[in-house]
Amino acid sequence: MAQLRGTDLKRLHRSWKRRSTLRLGLLLEGVQSPFNVGAIVRTAAAFGVADFYLVGRTASPGDAKAQKLAMGTDRYLRTQSFTDAAAAIERARDDGYHTVALELTDDARPLHDLELDGDVCVAVGAEDHGLSARCLRACDDVGYIPQVGRIGSLNVAAAAAVVCYEVRRQDWTSPGVS
Repeated sequence: MAQLRGTDLKRLHRSWKRRSTLRLGLLLEGVQSPFNVGAIVRTAAAFGVADFYLVGRTASPGDAKAQKLAMGTDRYLRTQSFTDAAAAIERARDDGYHTVALELTDDARPLHDLELDGDVCVAVGAEDHGLSARCLRACDDVGYIPQVGRIGSLNVAAAAAVVCYEVRRQDWTSPGVS
């Protein structure tokens, strides 16, 4: 067994890209830590996120601290900034996305139970208080990541990584995808 490098690694990633049928977007509302934004940007680039919607006081992907983690991968994302979550969600819908809030609410469904089989934009919120009520009301669905450990929530960058993977997993395992 040997680690993949160079051409073999590119070939592996291309094979998964060919199996991907949907577009993925991310909306960040109030994610103020440039380190979290940088980590999310890197994850977004790895999972082929097409559109990146930044809302409110979200740190810029161009911030030096964000760049430290993103390592220049923000160049692969189409980034748009908004002062209001509802305007960002409206733009995501105009761009053809079904919008899903990732939040712990009384009516949220487990992420794996949501049908994420079309173009989807997932909204993640601020590190300390999550998504605003306005953002939650504007989204089409609300999902959460089931957890079995002794803590109640994930870091926003870790949650964004999990949700990007789940969207792609459902895409790759849907009927008709080989």
